Amino acid sequence: MTTPVLVAHIITKLELGGAQQNTLFTVSHLDASRFRPVLISGEPGILDQEARALSGVEFYQVPSLRRAIRPLADLRALIALTVLLRRLNPTIVHTHSSKAGILGRWAARLAGVPIIIHSIHGFGFTRYQHPLVRRTLIALERRVSRFTTRFYAVSEANRCLGIELGLFSADRCTVIRSGVDLEAFRRTRVDTAAKKRELGLDPSRPLIGMIAPLKPQKAPLDFVRLAALVHQTRPDVRFVLVGDGELRGAVEDEAARLGLSGTFRLTGWRRDIAEILRCLDVFVLTSRWEGLPRVYLEALASSVPIVGTRVDGAAEVIREGVNGYLAEPGDVPGMAERVLHLLAHPDVAVRMGQTGKSLPQEFDIRDMVRRQEREYERLVENLKRGSVVSVASGYGTPAKN
Repeated sequence: MTTPVLVAHIITKLELGGAQQNTLFTVSHLDASRFRPVLISGEPGILDQEARALSGVEFYQVPSLRRAIRPLADLRALIALTVLLRRLNPTIVHTHSSKAGILGRWAARLAGVPIIIHSIHGFGFTRYQHPLVRRTLIALERRVSRFTTRFYAVSEANRCLGIELGLFSADRCTVIRSGVDLEAFRRTRVDTAAKKRELGLDPSRPLIGMIAPLKPQKAPLDFVRLAALVHQTRPDVRFVLVGDGELRGAVEDEAARLGLSGTFRLTGWRRDIAEILRCLDVFVLTSRWEGLPRVYLEALASSVPIVGTRVDGAAEVIREGVNGYLAEPGDVPGMAERVLHLLAHPDVAVRMGQTGKSLPQEFDIRDMVRRQEREYERLVENLKRGSVVSVASGYGTPAKN
């Protein structure tokens, strides 16, 4: 009987985000007869208990692995990850998120891991950063790329940007979509009136919602400002923001400043996302950058039209005027105008929502796992034949046995 291949997934923080939820699903649904999954995370997150409860998955935490750039803490994290990987001796290390992607891949190389994979759920460098910071992060990505065996991108946009910046060659990166359980969202049924009352909302009012961590990437203050603009024309509309994070105080202050008391509901983290989506007339996402937002797929599978920002892979799932509308990041008036259009034309909103249900199978979360398994098997077979990229060689060079 063949011994299962040890696969270690590394992610910075287990919060309620698409990359984190997909990673948990992956490690818990890999074929146990072929793969032995290990999950390594850093600073504490809301999904830590869920990770500990996963059957058949070894879970480790390295608290010094944190999102913030702190050279001494980052060095401690690198050392701790290297020691842990040397002890575990995995055949594959698969990293997610920017910080874990840099330190995890470097630790894997130092530990002599033969296959190193990185999933791009959006890049850690953005046009909103100081140019020196952005250039430094790109340089780090180029450095660790030299000993990365394979890249998976959640969007074609991220793959193309990585090629353009010289992070990898075209043949080293495959698009594997960030999947969701499409059928589960399509099957969800809920008493919308009761759910709205549970959220402290009037069931008779139209409802616009956004689901996102409250951090700069998601620009939650833009959603508050959009709500204020829509409210000026449609005072009957209500707004719900599901999520929590560092900008919670700023969101609450902005909602109060704009006079949205009684109109705007901030729920914090929720686990009943599928039910809340069924209550929405329009889903909004104001992100400044993304890979490909998993919540878009959830909203579409729930028959909700989308008004979002034209970032990275958004246009690969949102078809303008067909299942939603896209505006440039920061274009709050433009997004508010599109929301008002859908509110004024409910027939258009319903048609868009119905069209959105027809997502291709590549966006299903089980398809995502099966594709990763096939990639793992191919890379392990290449390793046995001596043709996988060596972590000690330049990229594209066959390993020597």
